[in-house]
Amino acid sequence: MTDVVIGVDSSTQSCTVELREVATGALVSSGRSPHSVTRPPVSEQHPDAWWAALVAAVREAKDGLDVRVVGISVGAQCHGLVAMDAGGTVLRPAKLWNDTTSAAVSADLIDRYGASWWTQEIGIVPSSAVTISKLGWLRDNEPDAFARIRHLAVPHDWLTYRLTGQHVTDRSDASGTGYFSASTMTWRTDILNKTIAERDWAPLLPRVLGPDEPAGVITAQAAVELGIAEGALVGAGGGDQHLAAQGIGLQEGDVAYSLGTSGVVFATSPAPVHDPTGAIDGVANVTGGYLPLVCTLNSTKVTDTMARWLAVDHAELSRLALSAPLDADRPVLAAYLDGERSPRLPWAHGMLSGLTTATTREQLALAAFEGVALGLVRGERLLGAHGITATGRTILIGGGARAQAYRQVIADFTGRPALTVDAPEGTARGAAIQAAAVVRGETVEEVSREWAPMVTSTTMPAADRNNIWQRYLHLAALQAAGESF
Repeated sequence: MTDVVIGVDSSTQSCTVELREVATGALVSSGRSPHSVTRPPVSEQHPDAWWAALVAAVREAKDGLDVRVVGISVGAQCHGLVAMDAGGTVLRPAKLWNDTTSAAVSADLIDRYGASWWTQEIGIVPSSAVTISKLGWLRDNEPDAFARIRHLAVPHDWLTYRLTGQHVTDRSDASGTGYFSASTMTWRTDILNKTIAERDWAPLLPRVLGPDEPAGVITAQAAVELGIAEGALVGAGGGDQHLAAQGIGLQEGDVAYSLGTSGVVFATSPAPVHDPTGAIDGVANVTGGYLPLVCTLNSTKVTDTMARWLAVDHAELSRLALSAPLDADRPVLAAYLDGERSPRLPWAHGMLSGLTTATTREQLALAAFEGVALGLVRGERLLGAHGITATGRTILIGGGARAQAYRQVIADFTGRPALTVDAPEGTARGAAIQAAAVVRGETVEEVSREWAPMVTSTTMPAADRNNIWQRYLHLAALQAAGESF
C-alpha cells in the first residue's frame, strides 16, 4: 500500500484533486467534478456543492487504487464570502470573487478612505471581488442574514472546516479579505468596525495558521464521506494562485501568467508591496513571504467567447490567430467583457477598435488573444514599476497555457521565452506539496524545491507586437473615462 497525499483545487469551475506519493511527489491519479456555471454580475455557488464536488473528485481519483491517504490540503478560489450561523450552517450561497454586485460598496469604501489608505493598512484596495465589499453588500441587502453571522470564511477555509471541524485559515487567503494585515499577521477588526458595522468581530474570524502548521486531523465523518481512512493530517490550505506558485516552482525573479477564468500575473517577493493605486494586490504567499499580483476578471472566457462567435474550436481559434498579420492598424480589444478588476471598471464592457470591411476572422481571433495578454502584460509592467523585475523565467499556467497562441503572444509582448512546466494542475500540485510538508514535518519551501516540475515547452519570441501598445492604452483609457457604453 502506497502512502499518498491529496492536493485539492476548488476553483470557480470545478474541483480537481491530485493524489501524489508522499515520499517522492510522483502523481498517482487525479479526479475532477464540475461546479455550477456562474455568470456575473451575480455569481454565487452554495458551499455544500463544493463539498459534494470534492467528495466526488476524491472518490474518482481513489477508485481501484491500493493507497492510504495520510494528508490533504485545499486550495480554492479567493475572496468569496461564506457566512455561517452559530451552528456552522451556511446562511446563504457564497458570493464569489467575480460577483460584481458589491461594486457600489467598494466604490464607497474607496471614496471614504482613499486607495492609498487601504494599501498602506492592508496591502490591497477593496473592489467588488474582495470579501469586505461582499460583507458590506450583505449588510445592506440581507440584514437578517448579516445579523445572524457567527463565523466568517472564504472558500478554502470552509472546506478545511468540513474536513477538520476547525475554523482556521492561512495568511495567503486571509490577506485577500480586506480586513487582514499580512505584514503584522493580525485581523483588522478596527477596519471592520470602521467600515462595516460595530460588533465583536474577533470570535467570527478564523485562526490564522503559520505556513507549515497543520489545520488538524480529518474528522471521522469527513473520512467516511471521502472514502479514506481516519487519521490524515490536513494542511493550512491557501488561495489558488498562492498554492499554484508552489506547484509550479516559482522562484524569486520568475513571473507567472495564470490563464484561467480570471487572468493573474504574479511574482514572489520577500517584502510586501504597497501600490497606492490599488492595481497590485500586495497579498501574502504560503511560505512566509509575499505574492504581489495583478488580477483581471477576463481571461480564457474571452477566447472561449470569440471561439463561439466564430464557430470554431479552441485549436482552430489558436491557428487563426497565429496566421494573422501583425499590421499596426489591426483590430485591438479592451477585453472587459464582464466588467474589470484591474483596472477597476466593474461596469465596463469589451471594446473592439480598428474594424473595417477588410477585417478577417484571423484578425478577430488574434484580437481576443492579444486583448487578454495585453491586460496581463500591463500588470507585469506595473509590478516592475514597484521593483518586482523579471530576471528569471516567465511561466504560463492554467487552461489557456495549452494554447500556442497565448504562449506566442505573451513571449512576443514580453520579449522573453514563455515556458510551461509539468504542473498542469498547479494549485492541486501546490496543495499536495503543502500536505506532504505537514506529514513529513518539513517546510513547504523545502518540499517545493524537492518537487520542482520539469519544463515541458519553451516558446521563443518571434515578433515585436508592441506596435499596438499605445492603441491599447488609449482604448483602455476610453473605457476608464466612460466606464460603460
